[in-house]
Amino acid sequence: MNYELFVLCLAMILAAVFRWAFKALPRENWQIIAAMPKQKLETGEWRGENLTFYGAFTASAYIFAVAMIFILLGAISVPITAIAAIVSLVLIICIPASTIIAKVVEKKAHTFTVGGASFAGIVIAPWIAAIADLTMSIPVMPVLAAISIGYAFGEGFGRLACISFGCCYGKPLSDCPVFMQKLFEKRHFVFRGKTKKIAYSHGLDGQKIIPVQAITIILYSISGLSGVYLFLKGFYKAAYIETLAITQIWRLISEFLRADYRGHGKISAYQIMSILAVLYAIAVVFAFPNPSAYQADILNGLGYLWNPMMIILLQGLWLAVFLHTGRSKVTGSVMMFHVIQERI
Repeated sequence: MNYELFVLCLAMILAAVFRWAFKALPRENWQIIAAMPKQKLETGEWRGENLTFYGAFTASAYIFAVAMIFILLGAISVPITAIAAIVSLVLIICIPASTIIAKVVEKKAHTFTVGGASFAGIVIAPWIAAIADLTMSIPVMPVLAAISIGYAFGEGFGRLACISFGCCYGKPLSDCPVFMQKLFEKRHFVFRGKTKKIAYSHGLDGQKIIPVQAITIILYSISGLSGVYLFLKGFYKAAYIETLAITQIWRLISEFLRADYRGHGKISAYQIMSILAVLYAIAVVFAFPNPSAYQADILNGLGYLWNPMMIILLQGLWLAVFLHTGRSKVTGSVMMFHVIQERI
């Protein structure tokens, strides 16, 4: 398949999804996907556990990121078992890191942080890639480039989860300079629903908000698409540094546009992590050699997704991430069940 055609098709699919999501997800009905009865109350009602679209979109983002890593490394004929081992090691560290770092930085027990998880992944990935090189003779830079591209896509797509839950939100337009109010007058979010975080944390539901999540999604996706093209052309270091630099620099900038709590001080811990991540990535580029460009076969990479082991891995990963992030700890529900007599 032509490299340009693959990138164009991927861009068109993402554009269609995002166009729908930016309109639908701020609405109230796109927060809770289902509720399960957990405990019967004395009134005869049931206390429920809410399952969220946040978890569904987050799990889908992980799947998207992992799938892109398999496609790219598969395109240069890295064995599927080797890719699975590398990805598994990264995820084993990153998934729990999303909770642990949030507890340390935000002092909250029932929250997640993509920024913390990504920083952990950025730090550990070169070491995992180096071990893979020593044990399986897989060049480091293509692995790092593929992981970085997957991360850009995954975090970008994962911001759909933030829109649905009403978290990671921007400042209200009324608090912004005039030029920003004009810029976002027709391109803003208005969140609905008292159970969205923007409502119970700051009472900003129903107000025009800077669409920080949408900007992040678009910017990260463009970065990912550019990284894919560079990777397929054999520019592995460029793909690695481009995706990491854009995502981390935007994280640094975007936090100045956000209204949610990011820790004490003018510069948050996540912004410091972003700066350190860019410096770390630059050091990594100089530490590892850039191998000769492989002849990438994108169809071979796409074929990896049809492997039975791959299908089971992706399904299992989606379920694990959904159960980890999709069971709401900050919202509750009460439900009743009854028989519809006229249908008996």
